[in-house]
Amino acid sequence: MFVNKCLKLKPGEKLMIAQDEIETWPVALATYEAAIKAGGYPQIQLKSAYLRRAFLKYGTEEQYGWVPEIETQGMDWADCYVALRGGYSFSLFDDIPADKLAKNMKAHGKVSTLRWQKTRWLLSRIPNPTFAQHAGLDLETVTDMFFDACLMDYESDSVEWWEWANKVKGTEPQLVHITGKNTDLTFEVDSRTWVATDLEGNIPGGEVGCTPINNEKLNGWLYWENPGVFGGKLIPDMTVEWKKGKLVKATASKNEDFLNNVLSTDEGAGLLGEFAFGTNKGLTHFTNDILWDEKIYGTLHIAFGRAYPMFGGENQSAIHWDVVKEMRREGEVMVDGKCVMRGGELLFDQI
Repeated sequence: MFVNKCLKLKPGEKLMIAQDEIETWPVALATYEAAIKAGGYPQIQLKSAYLRRAFLKYGTEEQYGWVPEIETQGMDWADCYVALRGGYSFSLFDDIPADKLAKNMKAHGKVSTLRWQKTRWLLSRIPNPTFAQHAGLDLETVTDMFFDACLMDYESDSVEWWEWANKVKGTEPQLVHITGKNTDLTFEVDSRTWVATDLEGNIPGGEVGCTPINNEKLNGWLYWENPGVFGGKLIPDMTVEWKKGKLVKATASKNEDFLNNVLSTDEGAGLLGEFAFGTNKGLTHFTNDILWDEKIYGTLHIAFGRAYPMFGGENQSAIHWDVVKEMRREGEVMVDGKCVMRGGELLFDQI
């Protein structure tokens, strides 16, 4: 599925496989074999959060901002890129100062930008015991959910997702109003950019989203019921406030200093790069992983920082950080005065 359906690897194309954590080896091997059978030229790169911890623990201030050359060169070499990410303990970076971790995340964000610009790419979080533990679930439940969400009938479901996107699409900027628990936020979006995504970029897939406009109509505050997750750190009880298009306040009950370091990475980091709804009904539980949680039907997410250039977004930043809001308990979303989500149910068919 990864090679043939998601990436559509063609004979003669080069594939970079980033294997994160040793537990993902069986999937890395299967992906490598599939690439060979498709006539491609795969290479495997071993990565790990434990390697990053060693770098941050023993490195110098100069080293923290280093952009890895081999990874950068890999984006020039590869036609396609797949990251197979395993779970790791969230306590791994507890003793790493927030400013050091944020600086290192900025450096790696530059590699991520090149991946977007130069390759057809795919990211997937592969379940393992550590992942199940920080999801608060048993491994069997997590694994079943992964396969349910990956092996759903995307061809059929994406037809409906695209119908939703086309229903709300327009030609003029639209005002989005999100209300919910400790939340009252408005901002404009480019109505021309509404799209549905299925197997593009992530697996599991499933989103309907668009590109926000960062102007003076970005006002209010947003609270997240579940922790934000970035750079291996959990950031619970996040609340972020904007006034007339400017980030004015960001708070959390833990790792608040890291939150503010990330959102001040550069001029675009505290602005909006994406707004989307999750559409995948195969995902039912929050797992504290962005790649899964942002696809859960009944949730929405915004991304801080870099906008998707393929969708016409203009906000520039070294980071792109999706944070997922639970909407299944309370709240609604209005787009130009029309309700498109209430209590976690998507209502595009009613507009």
